[in-house]
Amino acid sequence: MMPRFVLVAGLTGAALCAAAQTFTVPPELWDRPRSGRAMLEQPAIRQAVNACLARPGTRLVIHHGPGQESALQAEELRTWLAALALDASRIALRNDLKPSEPLRLEVAP
Repeated sequence: MMPRFVLVAGLTGAALCAAAQTFTVPPELWDRPRSGRAMLEQPAIRQAVNACLARPGTRLVIHHGPGQESALQAEELRTWLAALALDASRIALRNDLKPSEPLRLEVAP
């Protein structure tokens, strides 16, 4: 009985590691001047970057809303992330949020 539990627990843990992680970028970030330090001081951004760097085969997807402002924020965030930490080829933008939703970062396999 115990070996079966260990196997199931191990498979569950592997599935969780393979699952995408998501982080919400706080809307307040866009209300003030931004710098590299300001970007990496945001817990959601720092956690997403660290998770992506810890898993070399993953991509960072920036989910944004349909409006011009949201698209510009996503582009700016992609530029900061590429300048500070990540290879630009690992960063993608996806326009799939509602207009009122804040940017969301996803570390995806």
